[in-house]
Amino acid sequence: MTSTSLKQCVTTKIVRQFGRPHGVPGRLVGWVMAHRASNLQRSLWVVSLLDVQPTDQVLEVGFGPGLAIAELARRANQGHVYGIDHSDAMVRQTRKRNAAAIRTQRVTLLRTSVDRLPRFDKPLDTIVAVNSLGFWPNPTQQLGELRGLLRPGGHIALASQPRCAGATADTTARAGRELHDRLTQAGFTQARLETLPLAPPVVCVLATNPSEGQDEMPTSASPPPPA
Repeated sequence: MTSTSLKQCVTTKIVRQFGRPHGVPGRLVGWVMAHRASNLQRSLWVVSLLDVQPTDQVLEVGFGPGLAIAELARRANQGHVYGIDHSDAMVRQTRKRNAAAIRTQRVTLLRTSVDRLPRFDKPLDTIVAVNSLGFWPNPTQQLGELRGLLRPGGHIALASQPRCAGATADTTARAGRELHDRLTQAGFTQARLETLPLAPPVVCVLATNPSEGQDEMPTSASPPPPA
């Protein structure tokens, strides 16, 4: 194996770990994700864009080390926060980070994937996914299924901070346009784009599950590239 081939092989394995952390490398990846300052800043920022109320029912898809779960539980302190992730390592780490909220039955974590969504007792008010859509098998289909779990007028936030080598503001802009298009294709409306100026920038697209009879309401125009 050439040095280039070896490097590509190692890079592929690292990317796979971030998509589905497992084993000893997965625990290391989880530690990195939990302690990287930009990850915490990104998670808190995304949650801050949502008007999470104390009694809300919230779902995070692909919660990773559980940074956003903790902030969502702090805000929805009389409601319930659900999280799904297909990584055993991330479920274990997030359970430790949110042990008190789990004990008081305010947080429920499930090891499952987005193509095997659970059902909930009540319609959800908010759905969040941060840097996870790129790992979904069929994003548009799964977004449609997630929309079916939201109450009319409920909100979704999809965020992306590209982590590929050489990522720039242009990379983030392309990610934002893709998220916007996926949401509108899945039937969400009133999509808007927000940007956090990190390196590379973070883009978050927020959208609404239309109320009955409003499915044909036009969405916002195609988003401009982030500044």
